[in-house]
Amino acid sequence: MIINVSTIDDPRLDAYARLTEAQLRNKLEPEKGMFIAESSKVIERAVAGGMQPLSLLMEEKFLPGMQPIIEQIGQRYPNIDLPMFILPHGQLKQLTGFELTRGALGAFRRPIAASVEEVCRNARRVAVLEDITNHTNVGAIFRSAAALGIDAVLVTQACYDPLYRRAVRVSMGTVFQVPWARIGADSGATGAGSWAHDGIPLLHSLGFKTAALALSDDSVSIDDPQLASEERLALVLGTEGDGLASSTIANCDYTVRIPMAHGVDSLNVAAASAVAFWELRAK
Repeated sequence: MIINVSTIDDPRLDAYARLTEAQLRNKLEPEKGMFIAESSKVIERAVAGGMQPLSLLMEEKFLPGMQPIIEQIGQRYPNIDLPMFILPHGQLKQLTGFELTRGALGAFRRPIAASVEEVCRNARRVAVLEDITNHTNVGAIFRSAAALGIDAVLVTQACYDPLYRRAVRVSMGTVFQVPWARIGADSGATGAGSWAHDGIPLLHSLGFKTAALALSDDSVSIDDPQLASEERLALVLGTEGDGLASSTIANCDYTVRIPMAHGVDSLNVAAASAVAFWELRAK
């Protein structure tokens, strides 16, 4: 259903322009939660990942290029007359704050949250993101996880939302390809690393050894054969600056470092994740 609108003030565009991320998540009524996907590639991956579209928004000139995706949506959801809002170029740029050159925006229903047990059931390698508070890093880590053989990603309660608009965009839609869940929600502990109080024992009960990526005197090199031989391994990554909580490092089975040259002591967490995912991929 094509709907021409002339202004971003149209209330039907609230999801794209006026709802905050907290309102989109709608924690009080999770079944009404939404997220926004930007670009035809991300929308295509969202649909392929089983995400339910609520509407699309684009310039008229992008309609022909979006037609294959629109047809896929029609095949998956034959009983839904999907609203496709058409907005003039200037208004669309004002709405997004940048030149949208890759087709469209899509509003999607937020999926029901999965459990740690569900996403780890058949996994051999998982990543745990401890309190990472940068959407670009979250998205980049998901993209590396998808490309380099990580079976699932677990994010702590303080970690930024993988379905935040920028995280989705930076990931190029791979957040819909890699299963993920929140970990540590039931812990009564508070503060940095509190997820580990319940989270690490849970990972152990699921058969995982845990490896904290951190600089430490008793750390082992990432190319240590013992790490590669672990049947199930959870790689724990910390936030920028502070890194992992000391309690998290103390509770992990391994502390792992990436050997570096020229006096460099650390990498950006997204870059470090890519190195770790490649080196410790299941073989």
